[in-house]
Amino acid sequence: MIVVDSSVWIDHLNNQVTPEVRRLRTLIGREAILVGDLILLEVLQGLRDGREAALVERALRRFDVAPMLDPDLASRAAANYRRLRGRGVTVRKTADLVIGTFCVARGHALLHSDRDFLPMRAHLGLRVVDVGEP
Repeated sequence: MIVVDSSVWIDHLNNQVTPEVRRLRTLIGREAILVGDLILLEVLQGLRDGREAALVERALRRFDVAPMLDPDLASRAAANYRRLRGRGVTVRKTADLVIGTFCVARGHALLHSDRDFLPMRAHLGLRVVDVGEP
């Protein structure tokens, strides 16, 4: 299963054709894509109005949508934060820490364009989707 971060969905919705967006577009319909509830929140909160949000939500709900946080994962995410901080890395957004921890814990790969995930890849074993040519 591939989790697509809000950083990629937002670029996709804004028709910014980045390497990550090109990769997303090759994955749709070919791979199982998961939209986490936190990612759904991040995407929807940035939209202009309720009509646009309803259209985007309907489109994203075509994919599997899952909760990304429970008490066990909260504890694991906090431990990951401390582990990274011990290595001199501070993750800027708690949501990114939860998303990264969720992917590591569930064995999912992450498609992203957000630098906060780089230390999670290096120090926590976060798997990321290759954005090279498919």
